[in-house]
Amino acid sequence: MVSPNINALADFPSREAARLQALQQYELLDTSAEQELDELTELASQLCGVPISLITLVAEKRQWFKSKVGLALSETPRTVSFCHHAITDNQVFEVMDARTDYRFQDNPLVTGNPNIRFYAGMPLITPQGHALGTLCIIDTEPRVLTIEQRQALEVLARQVMLHFELRRSRLEREREKQKLYQALAELQQVKTQVENLPAAAGTQDRLLALQEKLENVVQRLETLASA
Repeated sequence: MVSPNINALADFPSREAARLQALQQYELLDTSAEQELDELTELASQLCGVPISLITLVAEKRQWFKSKVGLALSETPRTVSFCHHAITDNQVFEVMDARTDYRFQDNPLVTGNPNIRFYAGMPLITPQGHALGTLCIIDTEPRVLTIEQRQALEVLARQVMLHFELRRSRLEREREKQKLYQALAELQQVKTQVENLPAAAGTQDRLLALQEKLENVVQRLETLASA
């Protein structure tokens, strides 16, 4: 029987609000499948020799599957989630036989379809230390991971998290570009209005200041475009 990590479970509520906020910032829930992630999920199944593998995201009341192999479900309630336990630590969480583990022996995913016996999940941890979900593997027969399989799961989980980080960076750049385009349009409008004002003291200085702001915005947009 796998013993629970008492320290991790004890302070879990205090970290949960920050973890959920981090999950929201990545904007991953209910998004479309992505080939790069599906390939990593498939590789996890192949390397560990299991029929089911998932990239899960643990939300407040549900766990949702960003990628899946061997399972038709798209999500499950968090109350029956194995990953809910896995995200309380920063290492592989392994259940060798769910029927003999008091936490899972009455779980409907164990007593019924998909008849989980074995589970192993590696948390997907942000640079700030928040576990968004897991890369997990599931079998319908009891088993134990080899050292090599455990290491493979850790490596693949890091690759999943790297993909998440790159995706988040792209989204942030796009949002910044939209803000800059809006600022550019507003500055150009003000510049036109100032140019149409009758010549007066300070008008030229305002034009020069606006021109400098326009050039700064354009330069920032060019930097984002080349990133």
